Amino acid sequence: MSVDIGALAAILRDAAKAEVLPRFRRLDAGMVKVKTSAIDLVTEADEAAERFIKARVADLAPDALFVGEESVAADPALLDALADADLAVVVDPIDGTANYAAGLPLFAVMAAVVSKGETIAGIIYDPMGDDWMMAEKGSGAWLRRPNGEAVRMQIAAPLPLADMVGCCSVAFMPAVSRPQVLANFAKLAVVSNYRVAGHEYRTFVSGHAQFLCYNKLMPWDHLAGTLMAQEAGGYAARLDGSPYLPHHVDGGLIIATDKDSWQQLRREVFTY
Repeated sequence: MSVDIGALAAILRDAAKAEVLPRFRRLDAGMVKVKTSAIDLVTEADEAAERFIKARVADLAPDALFVGEESVAADPALLDALADADLAVVVDPIDGTANYAAGLPLFAVMAAVVSKGETIAGIIYDPMGDDWMMAEKGSGAWLRRPNGEAVRMQIAAPLPLADMVGCCSVAFMPAVSRPQVLANFAKLAVVSNYRVAGHEYRTFVSGHAQFLCYNKLMPWDHLAGTLMAQEAGGYAARLDGSPYLPHHVDGGLIIATDKDSWQQLRREVFTY
């Protein structure tokens, strides 16, 4: 069982053009809702884009389980079904909803394909740049444009800790651990948080960062990007050193240029 990745990429682009971009900077108060907190939002565009993608995926891969961020919000049991699904398509209709709702042009549309508990493909589409980062397991990570141009992605070379640049969100780390982790950031050159995992993964995969770190691991946020990072030459593992798998929703995740850098980051920076 498989999914045509090129066709899935086209669906994400079509959804962005039909439902996401027409509403960008045109949302009124009634089109934005708070889910669990002030930083966890859903907009009319998220819901419309997911409906669009779900309908098209049903035609493309009728036997696949569809796991969308907004679908899971309505039916949490969908998330439990992911681990045992023969084939699943996992979708984030707008990654970076808070940016989107604020009118900031840094958001993405993402999808991953999971087969029997393993991520086998991932796509991160940038509606503003109109291009995709794509990966299929064993085939590398690629930047692809609508005109057919493709550029293979390669991560940056390892650097000493003091020279490392990366992205990290402390929002979902244990509150008691945040002060120490924030203090540890002084050991690094730059730590950013774009509030959109998709673009942070794109930054890493294209060689402009040495690490990423996350604590909350919802599959629509991290499956596609983690596969891309690995296919571009990076090293990824949860905080306990175990592989990150589609059914994991916690346990933390560090992605680095190589295993030695991963171990140094875990030991010196991400000490929670």
